[in-house]
Amino acid sequence: MKSFSSIDEAFKWFLENVYKNLPPEQKKGRLTYAWRDYTHGGSITEKRMREILEEFGDIEVKTIVNYKPK
Repeated sequence: MKSFSSIDEAFKWFLENVYKNLPPEQKKGRLTYAWRDYTHGGSITEKRMREILEEFGDIEVKTIVNYKPK
């Protein structure tokens, strides 16, 4: 299990380590568009990144808010 500080960081790792090793027939359609949008500065939403990550593995996102009164 790998841990990341953001969805963006996890998606970047996915593209560098999982996507590039997929067979060509899997790198078509929405995955190619997502790769292109991410790497060429297009718009890719966190929701879209999460959907793709969930398609290839299990993800768990935790939000931690620390509050210290004055």
